[in-house]
Amino acid sequence: MELSETYACVPSTERGRGILISGDSKSDTILYTNGRSVVMLDLNNPLKVSIYGEHAYPATVARYSPNGEWIASGDVSGTVRIWGAYNDHVLKKEFKVLAGRIDDLQWSADGLRIVASGDGKGKSLVRAFIWDSGSNVGEFDGHSRRVLSCAIKPTRPFRIVTCGEDFLVNFYEGPPFKFKLSSREHSNFVNCVRFAPDGSKFITVSSDKKGIIYDGKTCEKLGELSPDDGHKGSIYAVSWSPDGKQVLTVSADKSAKVWDMSESGSGTLNTTLNCPGSSGGVDDMLVGCLWQNDHIVTVSLGGTISIFSASDLDKSPFQFSGHMKNVSSLAVLKGNTDYILSGSYDGLICKWVLGRGFSGKLQRTQNTQIKCFAAHEEEIVTSGYDNMISRISYKDDQCTNEESIDIGNQPKDLSLAPLSPDLLLVTFESGVVFLRDGKVVSTINLGFTVTALAVTPDGTEAIVGGQDGRLHLYSVNGDSLTEEAVLEKHRGAISVIRYSPDLSMFASADLNREAVVWDRVSREMKLKNMLYHSARINCLAWSPNSSMVATGSLDTCVIVYEVDKPASSRMTIKGAHLGGVYGLGFADDSHVVSSGEDACIRVWSLTPQ
Repeated sequence: MELSETYACVPSTERGRGILISGDSKSDTILYTNGRSVVMLDLNNPLKVSIYGEHAYPATVARYSPNGEWIASGDVSGTVRIWGAYNDHVLKKEFKVLAGRIDDLQWSADGLRIVASGDGKGKSLVRAFIWDSGSNVGEFDGHSRRVLSCAIKPTRPFRIVTCGEDFLVNFYEGPPFKFKLSSREHSNFVNCVRFAPDGSKFITVSSDKKGIIYDGKTCEKLGELSPDDGHKGSIYAVSWSPDGKQVLTVSADKSAKVWDMSESGSGTLNTTLNCPGSSGGVDDMLVGCLWQNDHIVTVSLGGTISIFSASDLDKSPFQFSGHMKNVSSLAVLKGNTDYILSGSYDGLICKWVLGRGFSGKLQRTQNTQIKCFAAHEEEIVTSGYDNMISRISYKDDQCTNEESIDIGNQPKDLSLAPLSPDLLLVTFESGVVFLRDGKVVSTINLGFTVTALAVTPDGTEAIVGGQDGRLHLYSVNGDSLTEEAVLEKHRGAISVIRYSPDLSMFASADLNREAVVWDRVSREMKLKNMLYHSARINCLAWSPNSSMVATGSLDTCVIVYEVDKPASSRMTIKGAHLGGVYGLGFADDSHVVSSGEDACIRVWSLTPQ
């Protein structure tokens, strides 16, 4: 099996904090983090994505070395890992640098030293070290609170500047680095500091809405970004243009601004960049930026990445987005073009087109959390962690009317019957609820703990899985169920049941890592011994021609079985998603789509290209 496409997650963001993204000017790649993943994304082709997932804790920041060969990344535990930028991302070194979270790190221009800053939990808040030995190159006193950003002067004599939550900008000379002086020009958190490419100046930006420019050698204040047409909210990040004549800032006021820098060190506004398609909510606050070659990149709190062209700022930007949290469900739908709808538990539903990637977020009227999710052509049904079921009519990329139905119990699983579109079955802890035309018509108590459900497309038969590992087959008569048979094979609670597209079989899987394919007429096992996962099975999908069944598990693997062959002749994708696979579907008979804890969606080709 081969990976044919990856639809990347977006950067993890946090309200009231900036994020520091970086890049490699030679390859036009940017680096950002989400959870334990470090994402390398090509600005010229966002489908060209590589992901590094070796951190044991959530990663916070990553940087390319000056020669582009190595990447240093830090995480919330204070660890810095240095690894190869290409091929297998081989680990070169790992150092425990700080006692708390790392917020920023920078390489020196000669590629020999790394400085990292962050939260020291009572110990040092900044450390500079030789990258291959880890030995210290200086003492960094002078900060009393978390240090949000640091920068190394790119030309000799080297200098280090740090800034943070104590409103200070500290200046160190070296190496070995020693405290020289401290600037108290800001009156709020100082969020980001960056040296100009020639090292002559550096700029700091702060939550007090000011940007201040200093001399790179002496730390003497030269000027400010003009306050007349400045930002109206906290400035979270700043980036210099490659020629050092302009800077880019982004702010909580939802705008990005490009400033012209004079020789004397003051900044005048050149233009304000507004991202199209914004709804005006907090998700449009801009929290990260990067100026790389001809690309100006901004990141919003909601995760939308906008790429402007620096040579033509009036041109509307290329925008894409994605999920930030665990993608717990997906559905592959047929239309003019095949597309994928994916839902993450924070309530976001995204649309993806095979071969093109991101195709838009669905604007819902109520952004409730998503636990269960089912979609068919023009209807989406979701349930969250309250007692509500949402039915959303979906047409031409628009959610038209969204209705919420209270079923009186916490939903466990739900199933649509596409050929009898008014029918929807929802299971709760001890039974099943029938919904027709958006109304609860009956609630049936089944007398056992219910965990999973499947309904035939015509709505005449239902299978309910229990906590005891039994499968109960029912025929649906009007608004009631009649038990036809009970199948016993599973040794754990049933997690998922799916009918095959030709309706001759169904497959079930349990929390004890076993899956079984059953013949629907004889109710005998058709394929057994599907015991190749090492943890619970979360999801299951059939190929459109009913010849293959795929299972996805907490053990990060996707396994594809052919129904007519023994289970031992399976195909396995190891490490499909960091943290586990939660959503699965077939795009066609030779492509599997998976999603998982790492907030990414991947398309796998079963036949070698």
